[in-house]
Amino acid sequence: MESSDRTVVIVGAGLGGTATAIRLLQFAREPLRVVLVERRPEYRNAGVAYHRAGNHWHHVFNIQAGRMAVFREDVDDFIGWANHEADRTDWPDPWRDHVFTESGPAPRRIYPDYLADRLAAAAREATPGATLVPADGEVVDVEPAGARLRVVVEGPERTVLTADHVVIATGLEKRHPVFADAVLDHPAFVRDPYSDNGIERILALPPDAGVAVVGTLLSAYDSAALLLRSGHTGRIHMISRSGLTLRTYPTDHRHRVLTLPPPELRADRYEGRDALVQRFQAEWARACAAVARDHPDVSPVVVTERVSKSWEPYLPEILRRVPSADLRALLDSYGSLLATLRVSAVAYTTEIVDAAMREGQIALTTGKVEHIADAGDGRLAVSVSGATPKTIEADLVISNFGRESDYARVSSTLWSSLLAKGMAVPHRRTGRGVEVDEFGALLGADDRPAGPLSVIGSPREGDEIVRNGRTGAFTFNLAAIKNHSVGVAAAVLRRLETCYDQADVDIPDREAFDRSVRLEVRRMAARTRREREALIRQLETCMEALRRAGVPERALRRAVNAAATDKLNDLSVTPRELRALLGLAGEPSGTPEDAASSDRLPA
Repeated sequence: MESSDRTVVIVGAGLGGTATAIRLLQFAREPLRVVLVERRPEYRNAGVAYHRAGNHWHHVFNIQAGRMAVFREDVDDFIGWANHEADRTDWPDPWRDHVFTESGPAPRRIYPDYLADRLAAAAREATPGATLVPADGEVVDVEPAGARLRVVVEGPERTVLTADHVVIATGLEKRHPVFADAVLDHPAFVRDPYSDNGIERILALPPDAGVAVVGTLLSAYDSAALLLRSGHTGRIHMISRSGLTLRTYPTDHRHRVLTLPPPELRADRYEGRDALVQRFQAEWARACAAVARDHPDVSPVVVTERVSKSWEPYLPEILRRVPSADLRALLDSYGSLLATLRVSAVAYTTEIVDAAMREGQIALTTGKVEHIADAGDGRLAVSVSGATPKTIEADLVISNFGRESDYARVSSTLWSSLLAKGMAVPHRRTGRGVEVDEFGALLGADDRPAGPLSVIGSPREGDEIVRNGRTGAFTFNLAAIKNHSVGVAAAVLRRLETCYDQADVDIPDREAFDRSVRLEVRRMAARTRREREALIRQLETCMEALRRAGVPERALRRAVNAAATDKLNDLSVTPRELRALLGLAGEPSGTPEDAASSDRLPA
């Protein structure tokens, strides 16, 4: 096969697919064809989380703008783009003149422009022969074809692509709202508040109308805040089984990773779910108290976030001892609580909603929505069970943005086909997502890779829980997606490109190897072709001593690349700390004008 024939098809052009395409184009050393397929044109470079039609200007990121860079090793990239590169011609007040800060808000609808700009730059600066091919249509099946894959795309015409590797980045799957079966088509029911139709119906509501929002976390806050900022004066009911609400990040919040001791749980045997919860709660209280005592600079609001993040390395071993049935029950029972402990939201969204709660305009109801029925006169009746069952009548009911994490139940044609053929299996331990290996390769029913097929984002939720201890709100977990894009892109290229070998290798000169890894990190992080080419020359010179010692060149290059990938995906530090540790702090962010200085940078 000629190198120019190598093709990677990415299924889904939202955040995960776009980030992976950027990394493939950025990392590639040889010709490569990257086909980025999206079934909904409005989702390209956006997905459901950021697309313009479904995100009003009042919808902002729940985390700070300074954490939204698509490059984990360049933490200020999004802020720099928003302040200096973004086209604000059509932006409304007050965003048109807004100065974005690390700890401040940013509207989600501008993110597609950022991703599109960075993708275009990656394609423009890619190595000769590495190209990006956008394609429209829905991928409905992937079939083995020898060592390659056939990708079936439905659109205006049925198309079959042949790929050397396929990356599935389909994002979240929607959960069917069984409680609303009787009113799915009712004009007073909004199933998808992140759609152009949903936004229009929310904004068209009379100011004094009564509203019921199913949910009390991020999507519910988005809907309530949109109503309030649009001048709504009527009563708003927010309903959920947990009754939990979002906390507000401090105005000067900056992400930080603390090193805390592991929770002291019995390691010799599993004592049952109740005993584990009791011990965990006691250790949690101890750890939170320790942070408050030993780190007085940490705001009380984010103490639980600090503890959650610091415990991630210890959770895989703890969870390994928990039977699968108990693990699933624990995740079901405490999933919402874990989400609120792990992630808060910016004041722009929370303060207006919390003020309306205090003033009585928003009523919080704890209980399960059993069903929604037509109440007559165009209104709906929401039946809620709980300690005090009640029925809430509303002029408009906005459903929470429920996602389906059990892939045995998803409605996706592609996932249904992969599961039916045994090329994918639901995650056995958690029931969330699908089985993948440590590199994100999709595993089949025989626990072996289903082919040259990798997965990005939400379908890896269960694996992230048991492998990396990530819990909480995984739907829009930007940090995990950024890591996935780096790891998958690097692994795909190590398999496809001729400059790598799959053989293991012994390293006789660790110092020379470490110098090579540092240069490889910088090559992978470089954003211009000129800078990468200069770093490749330095890298080849640096590896010469190891080649003279008898280390096979392609196997050495693979080992260097794998080590560099691990460094780029280091979860033990913040992105800002990572940039400093990798020696990238103060270096150019990849603009062509700055690239000329790369030849002068020390190794």
